[in-house]
Amino acid sequence: MFDKETYIRRRSELKKLIKNGLIILFGNNESPCNFPNNSYYPFRQDSSFLYYFGQNRDGLVGVIDVDNNTETLVGNDIDIEDIVWYGSVDSVKDLAGQVGVTHSEPMKALKTICNEALRQHRKIHFLPPYRYDIKLQILDLLGIHPVQQKESASMELIMAVIKMRSCKEQQEIEELERAAVIGYKMHTTAMRLTKPGVTEKFIGGQIDGIANSYGAMVSFPTIFSQHGEIMHGNPTMDVLQSGRLALCDAGAETINNYCSDNTRTYPVNGKFSQRQLEIYSIVEACHDHALQIAKPGIKWYDVHMSVCRLMTDRLKELGLMKGDTQEAVKAGAHAMFLPHGLGHMMGMDVHDMEALDQRYVGYDDEIQPSNQFGTNALRLGRRLQEGFVVTDEPGIYFIPALIDDWKASGHCKEFINFNLLETYKDFGGIRIEDDLLITKDGCRFIGKDRIPYHPAEIEEFMSKN
Repeated sequence: MFDKETYIRRRSELKKLIKNGLIILFGNNESPCNFPNNSYYPFRQDSSFLYYFGQNRDGLVGVIDVDNNTETLVGNDIDIEDIVWYGSVDSVKDLAGQVGVTHSEPMKALKTICNEALRQHRKIHFLPPYRYDIKLQILDLLGIHPVQQKESASMELIMAVIKMRSCKEQQEIEELERAAVIGYKMHTTAMRLTKPGVTEKFIGGQIDGIANSYGAMVSFPTIFSQHGEIMHGNPTMDVLQSGRLALCDAGAETINNYCSDNTRTYPVNGKFSQRQLEIYSIVEACHDHALQIAKPGIKWYDVHMSVCRLMTDRLKELGLMKGDTQEAVKAGAHAMFLPHGLGHMMGMDVHDMEALDQRYVGYDDEIQPSNQFGTNALRLGRRLQEGFVVTDEPGIYFIPALIDDWKASGHCKEFINFNLLETYKDFGGIRIEDDLLITKDGCRFIGKDRIPYHPAEIEEFMSKN
């Protein structure tokens, strides 16, 4: 939690942006795992609630009355039975005081607050809910059916929250730097442990433990697999084999819930083959190209497309692609190898504010999402601003089912050498990912120490560890 003044300032700015009405920011509740008293651990608070009210306790709701300039933290104090099992915690009144909120009420009061606002025909602002318990709570409070709540959510509040959370404050950048330190420990540990005969599950468990030991939790379910062609390949009991590549996509959250997100791909036996090195060098070049051209004012969509053109040129040199580069990219032929976007916004959420709808977080009136396969997975397209934190994550993947599908239909056959591509079906996939802070004049890596990603660095690190 930051200092009290941070949350007072943020709520004040939010009131200026919203101008009138009642703002309700729902915190999360405990979520049962396989029976009511066995909840998922650790508890994860809603990020927008954290941004404005700071408290990482379940069962809280923040209410901001813009018209009357009052703020209330709503929630129930725990009873003696809970204290026996979980220990004493601060009262809701004390929690409110810690973030500069002068009023507190038990949860039953929220119904009264909402009824009075509805009676007066006041605008009630809430964000799109993503958990079913909150959807039921909104149904009870406001009478809005869950299927109608997304469209009933306040567009004014959505856009205000996006405006405020997109550009990171200095203290947020410092938290992201702390997350990167934990991420470095996770990824270098994975590199040290990777060798033939070890299971994916073992390595995934070890790096999850680092996230839990040094911070709050992992920022997303860890991806560790020698099947790098699977975008989100969670660790299995498969044994690592010499000659394969291992892809590790993992990140941590700090105690204050700011994230890291990095990906590294490296040979299980610690030594790249020539064919692996050829593909890896293309991904490496694309990764570094984004770092060179990303800066305030440039559209991230344009950075993505520039990377796609570079990748196409390099794949043509290997004979995997052919024809005019511009036309190939325009036709979406590059998506055979890169079926996802170059990166996304990041902060308290690893896909920052994704619950508010990517159309509003990553796009605007100037640029809208593409419907083309591959490019439609680009989560961020709008112009970069100083203070944005985005991921830079190009990749090349050889997905047998996608190869078969495009080959059978003849899709982009004028740009893809399917005969040569067939020989790569057993290759897997490669991705390199780092977190970038957009600065005044360009961008820089987040993180004090760089996780090895140049081939020679990787081989040297793995040979010495």
